Amino acid sequence: MVEGLLTRALLFSLMLCVPAYAQQTVRVAQEMRPLYPRDYYLQELLQSALAISDKPYTISYVDVHPHQQRILYMLDGERVDVHWSMTSPAREKLAIAVKVPLFKGLIGQRVLLAHPKLARELSTVESVSQLRHFSAVQGHDWPDTNILAANNLPVKPVANYQTMFRLTAQQRVDYFPRSVIEVVDELQAHQQMQLQIVDHVVLNYPSAFYFFVSKNRPELAAHLRQGLDVLIQRGEFDALFTRYFSANLETLSLASRRHIMLANPFYIESP
Repeated sequence: MVEGLLTRALLFSLMLCVPAYAQQTVRVAQEMRPLYPRDYYLQELLQSALAISDKPYTISYVDVHPHQQRILYMLDGERVDVHWSMTSPAREKLAIAVKVPLFKGLIGQRVLLAHPKLARELSTVESVSQLRHFSAVQGHDWPDTNILAANNLPVKPVANYQTMFRLTAQQRVDYFPRSVIEVVDELQAHQQMQLQIVDHVVLNYPSAFYFFVSKNRPELAAHLRQGLDVLIQRGEFDALFTRYFSANLETLSLASRRHIMLANPFYIESP
């Protein structure tokens, strides 16, 4: 009997030494390109949201080619668990969309980058019909490309991110729509191309930018959503967003710009 009690005591002590949850690695796609403040914001937001979970997650960044659709396909395999992206019905079929708009819907507000020779003319545009006289460039696999095309706006799909800036600078296209979240930092990074932000105009279409999680990791998606909800309730989500983006948004003076509304038939707002 004494021997049995000793055995049970030993087993109990061993159980106490085992953590409630084993350490779990979260493999996050990191595009092989220069990183911008928006990337660091998303990294910090992801880390903060997962830290709220009672499961100890460790984040590991996986270098990937900057090809949005290809990265989302990778979520279906064994290499990547999390990526962030603008949403579309096709993308939500590939992975679990954690439906918290990470940029508060501002991903669908687009100012125009253009060569100085074209910027003045573009600044006078007041309607979608007038904008149809100009050509845009966008990523070949970006939802934005389909959105512009659905509004009958001429758009050139391009695979390479840097090429889009070069084509705009060379006036081989007329403008490059960029989100108000990213444009100021991108313009600064491409100063040598002498592009400028077109005055007075901003395109506006409903959209959202989400974390996408592999369908193989539904518990991770649930913990991430829970963490984001807690950050919102505490005011930490707003504080982080303000720290990263308030200065640039103020620079763009969005309230005083002409908002040209575009339809987005590829977006259904979450309830």
